[in-house]
Amino acid sequence: MRWNIKSKPEKEKVQALQNALQVDETIATLLVQRGIETFEQAKTFFRPTLQDLHNPYLMKDMDKAVSRIEKAIANNENILVFGDYDVDGTTAVSLVSSYLRSFYPNVATYIPDRYNEGYGISYLGIDYAEDNDISLIIALDCGIKSIDHVTYANEKNIDFIICDHHRPGDVLPDAIAVLDPKRADCFYPYDELCGCGVGFKLIQALAENRNQTMEDLLPYLDLVATAIAADIVPITGENRVLAKFGLEVINSNPRPGIKALVQNVKKKVLTITDVVFIVAPRINAAGRVKHGNEAVALLTEYDLDQAKQFASEIEQHNSDRKELDKQITKEALLQIEENKEKDHFSTVVYQENWHKGVIGIVASRLVENYYRPTIVFTKSGDKLAASARSVKDFDVYNALEACAEYLEQFGGHMYAAGMTLKEENYQKFKAAFETEVKNTIHPDLLTPEISVDLEMNFSDFDEKFMRVLKQFEPFGPENMTPVFKSNNIIDSGYAKTLGNDDEHLKVFVKQNNSPNFNAIGFGLGDKINLVKNRNPFEAVYVLEENEWNGTVSLQLQLRDVRTSE
Repeated sequence: MRWNIKSKPEKEKVQALQNALQVDETIATLLVQRGIETFEQAKTFFRPTLQDLHNPYLMKDMDKAVSRIEKAIANNENILVFGDYDVDGTTAVSLVSSYLRSFYPNVATYIPDRYNEGYGISYLGIDYAEDNDISLIIALDCGIKSIDHVTYANEKNIDFIICDHHRPGDVLPDAIAVLDPKRADCFYPYDELCGCGVGFKLIQALAENRNQTMEDLLPYLDLVATAIAADIVPITGENRVLAKFGLEVINSNPRPGIKALVQNVKKKVLTITDVVFIVAPRINAAGRVKHGNEAVALLTEYDLDQAKQFASEIEQHNSDRKELDKQITKEALLQIEENKEKDHFSTVVYQENWHKGVIGIVASRLVENYYRPTIVFTKSGDKLAASARSVKDFDVYNALEACAEYLEQFGGHMYAAGMTLKEENYQKFKAAFETEVKNTIHPDLLTPEISVDLEMNFSDFDEKFMRVLKQFEPFGPENMTPVFKSNNIIDSGYAKTLGNDDEHLKVFVKQNNSPNFNAIGFGLGDKINLVKNRNPFEAVYVLEENEWNGTVSLQLQLRDVRTSE
C-alpha cells in the first residue's frame, strides 16, 4: 500500500480563506485542496441550494427534446421510456416515466434483458415499440453509440430522444435530440452528470415549460441521489446539490420502494456511503439475477405494502447474487493461478457458464486481489461478453480502444467498461490487452494508493472540528472523506483482532498526552503484531462518529498502519 500525502496548498490561499471564513487552518487547507478558495465558493459548498442548478436549456438539443415530448402529448402518442438494467438506468427510467405519468397516461417502460438483448438500445425493444404503436422512445443512460439502432427505428417511423452521459463516438445517432453533456458541441456548464442526472435535466426542462417549480420535482431526487451514489460520479457541482437534497428526501420522505428497501437498516440517517452499500446493490440485483423490470416496478410503486413485497423478492435476488459472485470469484482466482498469470500486468479471464449479471462485481473483486486492470468474460449467445474494471488513474477505455480490432463493440469510461467479441478473437484480444497495459501503465499504478489529506495530531480533534467536517458531506469522488495521518501512536494494551478469521483490527490508542480513541481497521487483522506491546506506529485513517448505547464518540477508522520510522 502506497501512502501518497497531498502537497500542502499555497499558504497565502489557505490564510485568505481562513480569514474569510473564520475557521482553523486545517479546515481551510482541506477546502483549498478541494478547489474551494473564496468565500463564495465555500458558501456554495457548505450551503448548496436548488437555485445553484443550471438552466436545463443550456444543454444542447434540450429545446428539441421538450418540443418533441410536448408534441407527442398533444397528439396522444404512445411514449416508451427505455433504459439500461443497472441502478443508473433503472432509476432514470423510474424517474422520467413516473414524472410523465403524473400528467399523461400513455407511457410505457422498457428495460432490456441482460442475457437476450445485452447492454443498451436493442432491436427487440424497437420491435416492441412498433408492435405497441409507440412512436417516441426516450432512451436513458444508453444510446450515444446506437447509430444502427436509431436508423432501424427511423425506418419504422419511431423517433428517439437520447439522454446519455457516456463518451460519444465520432458520429452521433440520427435522433430527434441527443442530450449528452459530453458531446463535443455541447457547452452545458457541468459534464459529470450520471444517466439519471441527464434524465432529471429533461424533466426539469419539461417542468419549466409547464410552470412547475423545483419544489414540484423534489420528490424525484431520492432516485437521482441513488444513481449518483451508485454510478460513482464526482460529488461536485450539480451532483453535490442533487445528492444533498436527494439524501434529505431519502432520510425524510422517500418513495415507498426505497422506504421498503431500507426498512431494516438500524441507522437513523443514511449517508451516500450507505446508499452505495445498502440501496444500490439491491436495486442492481434485480437486473443482475432476474430482470431490471423488477427494480422499476419497485421504484415506481406507490403502495407501501406492495413495495414491501417487491423489496423482499429483490432481497432474495441480492442473496443469490452474493452467492454467485463469491463462487465465480473463487473460480476466476483459480484460473489465474492455473494459467500462471499472477505476475501479469492485467487480468483477463473467461468461463462460458459464468453468470453474466455478476461479472462486473467479480472484476471488482479481482482488482481487490491483484490490483491491475481486469476483464471478466462469459458466453452470451454466440459471442463473449465482458465487464472491465480499472485501477486508479489508468484509463481502461483508452486501452480497449487500442485493441478495438478484436472487439465487436465496447463502451464505458475510464474506470469501467463493457464489450463483446467473437470467441475466436478471445486469445488475440487477451494478448493485445496485456501488451497495451504493460506498455502504457506506470508501475506505481499497480500498487494500491491511499491519498492522505493532512498529517494531524490527536489533540486537534474535538466535537467542534467534527461538526465542521460533517458539513463536507456528502462525500464521494473529488470530495472524498478526508484521510489523516498521525505518527507515534501507542495502543493502550487492548489490541485485538475481530471477525471469524481474525481479519479486523481493534485498538484503543493515544498519541503523546492526547485523549484515548477507539480505532477499528477493517481487513487489517494481519497487522496486529505492528501495534501490540505498545510498539509506536503510524496510521492513516478517517475520523468518524461511533454511536453505542446512545452515546456518540469520535473513532478512527484505520485504512493502514505501519511501524513508526
